[in-house]
Amino acid sequence: MLYPIENKVREVKNLSGIWNFKMDYNNVGIHEQWQKEPLKDAIPMAVPASYNDLFTDEKDKEHVGYVWYEKTFIIPDSWNGKRIVLRFGSATHHATVWVDGVEAAKHKGGFLPFEADITQQMEESELEEHRVTVALSNVLDWTCIPCGEVIHKEGPGYPEGFHFQETYFDFYNYAGIHRPVKIYTTPKKYIEDIVIKTETEGDRAVVKAWITSNDIIDTVKVIDESGDVVSEKAPKPWNDEDNKYYVEIEMNQPHLWNPKAAYLYKLKVVGKCDSYTETFGIRTIEVTDKAFLINGKEFYFQGFGKHEDSDIHGKGMDEALNIRDFNLLKWMGANSFRTSHYPYSEELMRLADREGFVVIDEVPAVGMCFWDGNSVFAGNRVNNDTLAHHKDMLADMYNRDKNHPCVVMWSVANEAATHEEGAVSYFKEVIETMRNLDDTRPVTMVHTTGPDGDKVSQWLDVICVNRYYAWYNDHAHLDVIGLQLEYEMEKWYRKYHKPIIMSEYGADTIAGFHKMPPVAFTEEFQCMYMEEYHKIFDKLDYMIGEHPWAFADFQTKQGLNRVDGNKKGIFTRNRQPKMAAYMLKERWTKRK
Repeated sequence: MLYPIENKVREVKNLSGIWNFKMDYNNVGIHEQWQKEPLKDAIPMAVPASYNDLFTDEKDKEHVGYVWYEKTFIIPDSWNGKRIVLRFGSATHHATVWVDGVEAAKHKGGFLPFEADITQQMEESELEEHRVTVALSNVLDWTCIPCGEVIHKEGPGYPEGFHFQETYFDFYNYAGIHRPVKIYTTPKKYIEDIVIKTETEGDRAVVKAWITSNDIIDTVKVIDESGDVVSEKAPKPWNDEDNKYYVEIEMNQPHLWNPKAAYLYKLKVVGKCDSYTETFGIRTIEVTDKAFLINGKEFYFQGFGKHEDSDIHGKGMDEALNIRDFNLLKWMGANSFRTSHYPYSEELMRLADREGFVVIDEVPAVGMCFWDGNSVFAGNRVNNDTLAHHKDMLADMYNRDKNHPCVVMWSVANEAATHEEGAVSYFKEVIETMRNLDDTRPVTMVHTTGPDGDKVSQWLDVICVNRYYAWYNDHAHLDVIGLQLEYEMEKWYRKYHKPIIMSEYGADTIAGFHKMPPVAFTEEFQCMYMEEYHKIFDKLDYMIGEHPWAFADFQTKQGLNRVDGNKKGIFTRNRQPKMAAYMLKERWTKRK
């Protein structure tokens, strides 16, 4: 799926801003067909944004079920004769979209884009002003990723109709239209998709591109950062298939895309009617039994698991926040992050390409594990519908992010119950699906199960492990960390002989809380806690990365172990540093 761009033959209209909004408290809007006419008793709502924290009433913030959005738009006369597409960057989690009361799209999955071709409807309409309506549900069940279920309770002590959304992941189930909504045009004969792969050998590179287009493609150009055309070639039909083109362009002494030293080329595809320019980087990835190599050089992941999460906006895309986060990452010497636990916005991924941050791109498969010994791969929980949706999300993630040089590895799940027998066939198929989609990047998943119980990592390239020694177990006993960590990492390596990233480790920390001697939740304790991990990371030559949890404090559902959210951030939720930020800065800026 190509990102909407403007050029001489394509135009983009951004529908972000203030929309009409209505709570569907009784979930009757679909049955009553609210889309047939303008929403009654609507209130203003910001897009993109989560709606939850914009309200002052708990019943609105914690609403389970449908909400409705509405916006009017105008198609200019200059768009006559063009293909017109309505595109949502994301809508969490189930969306049905109507244009002038006619269904245009349906989508399941809250963190990836979807679109609808509305050309014919616009051509046949006599309306000057059009209306887009969205029915959006935040309900999660066992057919979704993330997984969840709505819990109903009745009897003495419970009010009539008592229910709530249960989630099995540690972040707040924010809902809304979280990313920009755009209408864009292409010519009627248009370029549908471009897949770019690069190879290097010595001081030579080969850029391969597969183009899907019902337009006739005349030429493909590679343009450098100075704007100069460094190579140009006419593509050929790909396997004699209609609408398929292939081109292979050789380049001498190319600039490589390197971590924190990004170089971006442009691939400009020019057809008889349409044109599209895609950015790309030239870089190679290799994994050995003890190393992760980018462009032939060993790379050590130092950065974070993080969240799209901030005050007021919730998970709504915020360009200013993205810039702030990247500046903080650069300040402290970080070089990477994982999109825990869902693909982040396209705008952020494009920024990571430009800024040279290395990204582990994670599908939203979180919440597939219980912590009380019960099974998620048995009974009516994770099932064939879950698997089908999981595979759909892998395909959507790949199709969106395939050309980003920043993406160096795919993560197919976070903290799943990989010790269960049912996980074996499930994740074998998931991992095979990811490999069939992309043969250029390694595949990982993030573990909470230990090496003795894990049954699926034989199919992975890199082992990622989340561990909280001396926090959730042996709480505050820092002297156990080194012994337990080294013991477990040795078992992982002996079992699989694959490099390991510590993808999460950390301790909840209250900003401004200090005590001598340090105790849990103080800023001093957070520093001492992580330093015990670092001693072992530096000792084991197959450890290839450290991602403390988390970049910044973030919101979670209410719970006995969470006071207004997860406080494991190295920065506060409003991006101010705790002591650990300076400790990590000193460590990471010294690493070569």
